[in-house]
Amino acid sequence: MKQNNYRILVVDDEVSMRDVLSIMLHREGYHVDAAADGAQAVKQLQENRYDLVISDVQMPRMDGLQLLQHLRERSPDTVVIMITAFSSTEQAVEAMKQGAYDYIIKPFKNEEIRIVIKNALERKMLREENLQLKKELEKRYSFAGLIGKSKPMQVVYTLVEKVADSRVNVLVTGESGTGKELVARAIHYQGERKGEPFIPINCGAIPENLLESELFGHEKGSFTGAIRQKEGLIESASGGTLFLDEIGELPAMMQVKLLRVLQEREIRRVGGTRNIPVDIRLIAATNKDLEAEVAQGKFREDLYYRLNVVPVHIPPLRERREDIPLLIEHFIAQTAGEVKMQVSDGAMRRLLDYAWPGNVRELENIIERCLVLGGGDELDESALPTQMTSPTALSTGFIETLPDEGFNLDAYLGGIEKEVLLKALEKSVGVRKRAAEYLGITFRSIRYRLAKFDLGEDDEG
Repeated sequence: MKQNNYRILVVDDEVSMRDVLSIMLHREGYHVDAAADGAQAVKQLQENRYDLVISDVQMPRMDGLQLLQHLRERSPDTVVIMITAFSSTEQAVEAMKQGAYDYIIKPFKNEEIRIVIKNALERKMLREENLQLKKELEKRYSFAGLIGKSKPMQVVYTLVEKVADSRVNVLVTGESGTGKELVARAIHYQGERKGEPFIPINCGAIPENLLESELFGHEKGSFTGAIRQKEGLIESASGGTLFLDEIGELPAMMQVKLLRVLQEREIRRVGGTRNIPVDIRLIAATNKDLEAEVAQGKFREDLYYRLNVVPVHIPPLRERREDIPLLIEHFIAQTAGEVKMQVSDGAMRRLLDYAWPGNVRELENIIERCLVLGGGDELDESALPTQMTSPTALSTGFIETLPDEGFNLDAYLGGIEKEVLLKALEKSVGVRKRAAEYLGITFRSIRYRLAKFDLGEDDEG
């Protein structure tokens, strides 16, 4: 008798059937327990974990369908095979609809049930291996909803892990569409506050005259239309995390009020007379250069230093192109579900060469568009938007139409400049004087431009 680690529960009100199945399965090397009906089986399921349950359909107290329902709710990974008389096959078919793996009609041959059990357990093993492989891949290339294996993303993952359990303020920077809110959520849900509220606020989306009431709340009658007392979003976030997106859009007066909240750890509602203590972990995000905003007097310096205790920078998609295939796979799975969709080599080249001014958000939108408009089981170049396939488009992704959500012009032009410099260096085998001559600029100019993008050490060659 060969021994294996699978544990099987046989459930049947007929003693002879329980004994026959138990002896046969024991000889096959399985660990076998038996129960006289569904109710007894439930008690055994509370004490032991079973890989497979073989159950009769017709039983007193609790029948096979009721037991199946219990298993689907309490032990969904357990495989169920039903045994039924020929007259009860309709119930067995209903059991299949409710999640049973298969059914066997009495009388049956031992070899028949051996094959069904073997196939059921092999399928269970494959499913578990696939789930484990998926978890390993997710663990390797993603972190708390963030996806990428590139070095810049590994830096982000490390920072998220380090700050998650602390209460220090975090400033997340990056272009529009890079996933700043995803990073904020990762910090919150990886930390000790994960069971408390995560309250996101877009500072640029709320009209200035409503912003104070939204953030701090108000008392009844404090202004026209204040027909009842209202709790503000800062107060709602107490105990958890307050995420202030586009913090650079916060008006000057609100900057002063937010600074006081961070200093005093309390708020006062509009029209209120008492201070309310709040315990918030603040994460702010911006696509602006806040240091430049401070230098221009557009953002308070003291608030900037309060926010920027731990800076986390999210790189633009063009600087982590090796993550693009992983993101595409993720968005296809997210949109298409069970439908298998491959990306043609030509389409993948276009997707990798494009400059992505709208970053990850633009990539997600384009994949969704391609899946809706494309046909068949392959995403090819014909499904891509014209700005990616135009013969006049640069490999950096020259845009014929602007994305609806807008994009950062300086960053886009910077990306083009950086790629042109890299291509010129490649063409000149790394010799900067040749690259400068090729581009029609001075050696001093190319040194300056390369230093701006931190492209290697400065030399005279």
